Amino acid sequence: MKLIIATIKPFKLEEVREALTTVGVRGMMVSEIKGFGSQSGHTEIYRGAEYAVNFVPKVKLEIVVQDSMAEQVVSTIATTAKTEKIGDGKIFVLDVESALRVRTGETNDDAL
Repeated sequence: MKLIIATIKPFKLEEVREALTTVGVRGMMVSEIKGFGSQSGHTEIYRGAEYAVNFVPKVKLEIVVQDSMAEQVVSTIATTAKTEKIGDGKIFVLDVESALRVRTGETNDDAL
């Protein structure tokens, strides 16, 4: 099994969720986060005063899938979340040692 962690722009969340549902993803965890990368934040003007915004709002998706689905899920996220502007996000893929569905006791692939 693979854990896919993706950070994307918040306005892309619904579009990405719909695309992942289409390719067979049955669940995901979503968190609102703040961070910075190449863009290193930006400046904004509020009530006439300029101030630095050092952290940019993002959405973090965490998805556990069978090994056979990982490449397709990564590709789907990458193409759907892409705006071709700085700050589109990152995708990380990690191995998952085990999984357990609390309600039924099912483990690993059956728990997904």
